[in-house]
Amino acid sequence: MPDATNVIEVLLVEDDPGDVLMTREAFEHNKVVNRLSVVSDGVSAMDYLRKRGEFADAVTPDLILLDLNLPRMDGREVLAELKADPELRKIPVVVLTTSEAEEDVVRSYSLYANAFVTKPVDFDRFIEVVRQIDDFFVTVVRLPNR
Repeated sequence: MPDATNVIEVLLVEDDPGDVLMTREAFEHNKVVNRLSVVSDGVSAMDYLRKRGEFADAVTPDLILLDLNLPRMDGREVLAELKADPELRKIPVVVLTTSEAEEDVVRSYSLYANAFVTKPVDFDRFIEVVRQIDDFFVTVVRLPNR
């Protein structure tokens, strides 16, 4: 388990309350000590990342878990805008979506996603996937300092 110096800020961009709940439960089940913030659409994600409006005091995340199918601004648009911004492009983005479409995989990587993960339907498998993402980004990968 990471100590306090290894705690990372995770931004979950997800509009499905069930998936938000499963992600929170996966963090709790795996005893993940990272901080999870949640926004439910692409416009809010960009406001959060740019610290606008209600997100003026938001902490810049170390990792973004991004759904593709979002209201107001979809995940592909968020990814394109995020990776075009010199201040934000260094934040790793894991596309975490129900899509298994090859075109979504290819497009996500062409927009510089760091990983593409299809959400498992099975809760136990979902917990394991979240644990593996967390483990990789906390214990294996070196993230840039905020």
